[in-house]
Amino acid sequence: MVEITLLYNGHQRVTAVHGPSGAQVLTDAPVDNGGKGESYSPTDLVATALGSCMLTYIGKVAEQHDWDVRGTAVSVKKEMVADPLRRIGRLTVDIQLNQHFDEKALKMFTNAVTTCPVKLSISDQIEVPITLRLPAQPPQ
Repeated sequence: MVEITLLYNGHQRVTAVHGPSGAQVLTDAPVDNGGKGESYSPTDLVATALGSCMLTYIGKVAEQHDWDVRGTAVSVKKEMVADPLRRIGRLTVDIQLNQHFDEKALKMFTNAVTTCPVKLSISDQIEVPITLRLPAQPPQ
């Protein structure tokens, strides 16, 4: 179990403290929702958690096979909807691998990103299209 404690600072701003490490994260409501937009919003952290989890699991697979994936990058585009309540509607994930891998490795990476704990925890109401690209493939 990991405990995270949170403190409301006023003006829709919150400080979260990670119990085991003491690391802090500041959240701020986005401008379009009445906040100042000066830091991650809570929904930005969902997108960040998804990308970080996927990249961590790519790294985990790579380490098991002695593959170097340093420099692999993930971009997550978060789109909000209001139907009828404001929520995340889509998290579009673009994964740019650092080098060419064979089909077996690509299947392993695909399995890793689609079964990481954050991905598995996201509601079916949120679309999560994922693109896994090799070097020299332009973003879609």
